[in-house]
Amino acid sequence: MGWLGPDAAAALLLSLKVSLWATVVSLPLGVLVAHALARWSFPGRQVLNGLVHLPLILPPVVTGYLLLIGFGPQGPLGPVGAFFAFRWTGAALAAGVMAFPLMVRAIRLSIEAVDPGLEDTARTLGAARPWVFLTVTLPMILPGVLTGAVLAFAKAMGEFGATITFVSNIPGETRTLPTAIYTFLQVPGGEDDALKLVALSVAVAMGALALSEWLGTRVARRVAGR
Repeated sequence: MGWLGPDAAAALLLSLKVSLWATVVSLPLGVLVAHALARWSFPGRQVLNGLVHLPLILPPVVTGYLLLIGFGPQGPLGPVGAFFAFRWTGAALAAGVMAFPLMVRAIRLSIEAVDPGLEDTARTLGAARPWVFLTVTLPMILPGVLTGAVLAFAKAMGEFGATITFVSNIPGETRTLPTAIYTFLQVPGGEDDALKLVALSVAVAMGALALSEWLGTRVARRVAGR
């Protein structure tokens, strides 16, 4: 990465770290929530669906401010707030929250494409629900899970508003790729570094879209038995 300056390279590496952790940590919860929304019927299901998709509707700054209130010293999650406050872990949390709806939606669509009769047959033969999910449902939705993970990773790489509101813009700690672009544009002579990071952002976004489309096609073919 010699063509990038040290500040830009540090922001890129931090973004990769933040996005990877945001995706990996939220993936098990994303699969669980997607399965619940696709297969379960329970009181408050629509409320859960609304909460999951709320970050897509709210301005990112509002989401970041809510995280700041929730994890602040006087907030309900204040005791664990020190683990996230003005640290890269907080950037990962903000990125994960913003990316979560895309992950859940991709996985949920994959689950809904699976014939419930296959799961019912496995349960009729005596398999417990968790075993049915692990041996029947999960293998069929794996491309959809990967699609959701790819989209979430790309979204986390591009997250700006919630991150800068929640954990600020600290060099080497919370200055991710988008906040670095913003910073470079604020100083004289920073346009070249900003343009390089913009090009990287576009490349990551286009690569993620292409990969998710390919995986989506695999889902359709796998479910159809082709």
